[in-house]
Amino acid sequence: MAFSIQTNNSSLIALTNFEKASAELDDVSKVISTGLNISSSEDDSSNFSIAQGIRGEVKSIDAVIRGINNAKGIAKVAISGATAVSNLLQDIRQKVTEGVNPANTAAQQVLMQNDYASLLQQMRQFMENSEFNGVNILIETNVPFNTIVGDVNDVEVLSDLQGRSITLEGQRLDLSYALLLQENISTPANASQTLTILLQEERRIYNALASLGSNFRALEQQTKYLEILKDASETGLGNIVDADMARASAELTSSQVRKELAAQTLSIANQNPQVFLGLFENQ
Repeated sequence: MAFSIQTNNSSLIALTNFEKASAELDDVSKVISTGLNISSSEDDSSNFSIAQGIRGEVKSIDAVIRGINNAKGIAKVAISGATAVSNLLQDIRQKVTEGVNPANTAAQQVLMQNDYASLLQQMRQFMENSEFNGVNILIETNVPFNTIVGDVNDVEVLSDLQGRSITLEGQRLDLSYALLLQENISTPANASQTLTILLQEERRIYNALASLGSNFRALEQQTKYLEILKDASETGLGNIVDADMARASAELTSSQVRKELAAQTLSIANQNPQVFLGLFENQ
């Protein structure tokens, strides 16, 4: 075989193999470090584009879930407040019923009236404290605790990526307080009239609780659906871009061995001209 001192073909071939082995090692090291087969458009432009679209969809789902969770927080606090009011109504009904008794003395009636007023104040506090993140859906928005029909906060929240929404309907329980505040149990006759109003407002509050519970369940069901959708999207994304780490680990070991062998071959090839020149030096 002819030997040229101008061009070391063996060295060039060895260098090419070394560079190829180095590039392969860099690629598999990147896969190991990122856990991804496709981490940029350089790896696979079409699948990377698909993966980016899925990532955007997952982030959008997260945003919708956060909005729904905020609405669920508002609903939970409202349900807690309305439940506390409904429980308190049982004590109020007991007190009003006691006031209906014609055998009560005037002094007893005064004490009952004081208790009635105290219970109503507690009822108002329950409603005022039913606020989450600055939103209270149990009281009128402009002039709360009045008998004039007014507006109450409805919370409309985005429910999916198609732009549909779910509405958490506000329930104006402060109207019940205002109506009961107009009444008194200072006499058995007044107490009898108050009892009629109380039974009416009990129905209003029980219906409000039912509506709030229904709205909350709708929000909860939508959250579960979106979480399933998110999981499916993330699984699909993983099928596209995730690396098989066991296979990548084996390829890493193989690439390291190939690079070491290529480096040794290159070293030997680079020594050949020196060996050839040594023959002339010995002349």
